[in-house]
This record gives sequence, structure tokens and C-alpha cells, in this order.
Amino acid sequence: MNTSEVTKQGMRGQRPDREAMTGAADVVSEQQRRERDARPGEHSAEGAEFTSYYGKPVINGIVWEAPAIGGYLFLGGLAGASSALAAGAELTGRPDLAQPLRYTALAAISGSTAALIYDLGRPERFLNMLRVFKPSSPMSVGSWILVGYGPLAGVAAVTSLTGWFPRIGRLATYGSGAMGALVATYTAPLVCDTAVPAWHEGYRYMPFVFASSAVAAAGGTGLIAAPAGQSGPARRAAVGGAVVETVAATAMEYRMGLPGETYRQGRGGAFMRAAKTLTLAGAAGAVLGRRSRVASALSGAALVAGSACTRLGVFYAGVGSQEDPKYTVVPQRRRLDERERGKDTQ
Repeated sequence: MNTSEVTKQGMRGQRPDREAMTGAADVVSEQQRRERDARPGEHSAEGAEFTSYYGKPVINGIVWEAPAIGGYLFLGGLAGASSALAAGAELTGRPDLAQPLRYTALAAISGSTAALIYDLGRPERFLNMLRVFKPSSPMSVGSWILVGYGPLAGVAAVTSLTGWFPRIGRLATYGSGAMGALVATYTAPLVCDTAVPAWHEGYRYMPFVFASSAVAAAGGTGLIAAPAGQSGPARRAAVGGAVVETVAATAMEYRMGLPGETYRQGRGGAFMRAAKTLTLAGAAGAVLGRRSRVASALSGAALVAGSACTRLGVFYAGVGSQEDPKYTVVPQRRRLDERERGKDTQ
């Protein structure tokens, strides 16, 4: 016989540990919540803990895979910045710097495209993205940027290797350098144009982080491959990119609000700390070891590795932020409260 009793607090019965509590006694009205938040010293929304049904994320999970998409982000940036630096080296008469950067650009963009196709699953899916051009879609724009940039980078590298058609090679170098700036930066709006809190909330800083990280990596590649007599532009690019990347990444972490925690915790935090250490060490080595070929090469390798860690750190920070509901709910609640308070003051 069922001896359960319905009360205001829920269903109670004689079976231990089987009471169904509705939590009605703990419900706080919207007006009470606003009054509580307005009182100094009270518990704010920033410290609240949020859960979801069955502990599931409140937004769709990231379906991208870390090795593929991390490589896609890193290699694309390296390719674009290498082409831009190669164009500058060609323009200023530094062939021993321009040549390895052309090869790097072609290899990197090939790897980036392969990583993207691997993540998509089948090559025809990439081709399907080229059936239309949507200016409002970063992925659509990025696909067409890759299609325009890839052949130019290929022609620049092949003509440099074979010595054929030097005029066409120079034009391709300048063209790929111009498009390289787009290749190095379009992935920033691509990741920010999502519901992932750690990416979306960083939209003000992400383009600067990605661009400067790519420049630092390209400069590091130049330090590895070019002789000391022609590596001056690469050294300046490496140091400048490293400084801007460190400043922009730090500002992004601490100014985006609560989701910035994911850049300091977990796997995302581990990769971001490694990125800062490698980047700053590489920049210092590039300055202090500029007269040593070995020191320059080691500094360049540190800068390239630091750039790769930055991309992986950003990726894993996004994964961490979409798994915890508070990184989605708290910023939304804060913005809603700010709008409501703004209406009250009008």
C-alpha cells in the first residue's frame, strides 16, 4: 500500500531515501534576486554554481578534434605569416631568407588544408563549401581565402626551387604575401563566431593573438633557416610578434570575464603557460643570441613551439568552457542584469 504524502515541499513517504523534493521552498523570485544582488556584500552571480539536466553542457559540444583543428589553426597562421615575411624579404633583396619561407608557407598550408579535410571526413565536403560564397560566414570566406592563397604559395615555392619563370615567381611571392595576412587571421573570427564562451567572449583580442602568434612563428622559422646576415627582418618579426602575443593573450584571459578562467586552468591553462614560457624564452634568445647561429636556431624553434601551444591552448580552453554551464549562464545573466538596470535608470 502506498503511504506517500504530498506536501508543499514535495512527495514524502515511508520509503527511506525516496523522497522527491521539488525545491519549491528554495525558489527566489526575480525581484528578490535583484534586491539581493543590489545589496553590498551579498552573494553575487559570479560565485554561483550552475548545473544542467543530467550534468550535460548547455550548448552543443565541440565536434572538432584537437590534433586536426589545432594543426589547422597553427599551420594556417604559420603559412600566411611566412608568405608575408617572404614577400618582404624578396622586396628588400634577401633571397636566403625569402626562399626557406616560401617552402615553409607551401608545406604549412598543405598541412593545414589536409588537417581541415581530415576533420571534415571526406575531401568532397571541403569542395562543397566552395559551391557558394557567404560573406557572413567565416568558414565560407576562409575556404575561398585558402583556394586563392594556396596556388600562389605553390607557384612561389616551385619557381624558387626550379629557377624557372623568376618573374612569375616574384609576382606569386608578392601575391601570396598580400593574401598571407588574411590566411594568418581569418581563423580568429572563425572560432569567435561560435557559442563557445572562451572563444566568443575573446572576440576583441583573438585576432591580435592569432596574428601576432603567426608572425612570431614565421620569424622563428626565419631564424632557423636563414643565415645571420639576412635574418634581421625575421628577428624583428619574431620579437615583435612574441611581445604582442604575450600582451594580447594576457589581456584576453583577464578581461573577458569568467570564461577567462579556462585559459588558466586545465589543459587549456597548461598549454597557455607553456606558450608564454616558450615565446618569451624564444624572444629573449633572439635578442641576446643574435650573433650565434645555434642560439638563433634554438630561439626560433622555441617561438614555433610556443605558437603551436597557443593554438592548442585556445582550443582546449574552448572545450573546457563549453563543458561547464557556468561559463555560458553567468555572462548571459550578467548582461541581462546590466540591461535591466539600464532600463531602470532611464
